[in-house]
Amino acid sequence: MKNDNCIFCKIANGEIPSKTLYEDEDFRVILDLGPATKGHALILPKDHFANLYELPDETAAKVMQLAKKMATQMTEKLVCDGFNLVQNNGEVAGQTVFHFHLHLIPRYENDGQKIGWNPGSPSQDELEEIKNTIV
Repeated sequence: MKNDNCIFCKIANGEIPSKTLYEDEDFRVILDLGPATKGHALILPKDHFANLYELPDETAAKVMQLAKKMATQMTEKLVCDGFNLVQNNGEVAGQTVFHFHLHLIPRYENDGQKIGWNPGSPSQDELEEIKNTIV
């Protein structure tokens, strides 16, 4: 199902032109217009899901299979040194377009990008408490 007010729905379904790297009945992979690195692309489902939580399990599995295929092809063709898959959920996590999408970010030695976090140092008791909360 499409959302008529969603720009990524319009791009994924070909209503707005894009630099398409791949397309099938479920997805379109496009080059990002504000790339972190050379070749930065997005996997867009053609159906609208606001985030990971709304994504059906079958679609999530297909996204990862497509990500592997694209990352392999892009690594070979772009001769990059590494690869990030990034997927944000919610504004606080960096999501700016509320249509599920997976970033494919080729990484190059000295590309200047910092995709990561500052590691915490929880105690074993804190880790145990968190584990018990989740499971």
